Amino acid sequence: MSHQPMESNMILGIDEITYGAEDLGTCRSFLRDWGLTLVQDTPERLVFECLNGCRVSVADPRQVALPAPFEDGPTLREVVWGVDSEASLRALREQLRQAPGFVEEEGGRRFGCTDPNGMAVRFQVSVKRPVQARGTVSNTWDRRERVDQPGTVYERAQPVEVGHVVFFVADLEATQAFYASLGFVTSDRYPERGAFMRCAPRGGHHDLFLLRTPDGRRGLNHVAFTVRDIHEVFGGGLYFSGQGWDTQLGPGRHPISSAYFWYFRNPAGGLIEYYADEDELTEAWEPRDFEPGPTVFAEWAIEGGLDGRTRRQKGRQADGKFLTDKRD
Repeated sequence: MSHQPMESNMILGIDEITYGAEDLGTCRSFLRDWGLTLVQDTPERLVFECLNGCRVSVADPRQVALPAPFEDGPTLREVVWGVDSEASLRALREQLRQAPGFVEEEGGRRFGCTDPNGMAVRFQVSVKRPVQARGTVSNTWDRRERVDQPGTVYERAQPVEVGHVVFFVADLEATQAFYASLGFVTSDRYPERGAFMRCAPRGGHHDLFLLRTPDGRRGLNHVAFTVRDIHEVFGGGLYFSGQGWDTQLGPGRHPISSAYFWYFRNPAGGLIEYYADEDELTEAWEPRDFEPGPTVFAEWAIEGGLDGRTRRQKGRQADGKFLTDKRD
């Protein structure tokens, strides 16, 4: 397999992901509450769509042939990356034809291989559609762009797409080199521990984050869903929490990518994240090195999340209709 990077802007982002999980009933409720649209429902597989057509599948591995898992239990089995054209797809096919686990599917419209970490990666001409998903304009001290218009309050989230995936990797160097050969660019680093990578020189801070743990295990950390703005992170998280799903951490803000986040535990595997307002990077960006630590991961974060009913930190009691209404 060649390790020469592909031309920029070939890979556009994530088109589809597939989980392997046996409890489809819980996963159905979970992803509906998350804000996805159910487009296929069989005893063997669920298929959901984000606003722009990005798909999320959950298949029962007892009934459906899936790529081999890289960890025990429910987890991600496949990531499909969308490319910009048939010509790009042909070029990638030639590059990866000798790669481990190479397969062609759907009459040649999709193909892929296995990355050095054991994850099945596939490629297709992107099927995502343009979508109008306008965020709320923020009024800053020097830019007053929202005039005579209140900011949006979201009752729940409708994710635009799957924005990034995060994996624990056994061999960081080999896995990072594999994605670099496909045209991915390193945005920032934890030296010898982790790499934030975007699929093109121009784009959001990362589409992929690879993290080597001290024990060198392989697995899924989380899948992140892009929403319109910080207010949808809060609105979506509050609704989701109100449905009884468990927060892992959040809401909060990442200082490395500047994104606002809220993480929940996912019955299909790993964690799941709402996020918004990540940094936009270009070819001029120089990767930075960071030392891992709590304040590097989160500028601020709420442990245990916010209660979707009281709109307060979980475990705190709301006293009355106004904050001034105090109990004796």
